Amino acid sequence: MTKLRRSFTDEFKREAVALLASSGRPLMQIAEELGIQPSMLRRWRTAVGMPAGASRRPDTQATPPQAGGPGDQSAEIVRLRREVERLRMERDILENGR
Repeated sequence: MTKLRRSFTDEFKREAVALLASSGRPLMQIAEELGIQPSMLRRWRTAVGMPAGASRRPDTQATPPQAGGPGDQSAEIVRLRREVERLRMERDILENGR
């Protein structure tokens, strides 16, 4: 019995690499969530010219707000909006992959 190869659209590949670049999470975790092999995501990342170390952006990491200042709420809102954007992107990628 032969196993059919799954094929992915260019859009799915670009969105998967964009998710890897923007989420700050490890490649292995992203690949698992998308249901693809890590080596496949590495190839897509290389194809778009993204260096291996660029998949982690410290400014997208969820950090707890510092207590005490008046800017705490606005900083929290910015962090939550960024997280919502990332989650929407993940959802869209997963919907397009099916």
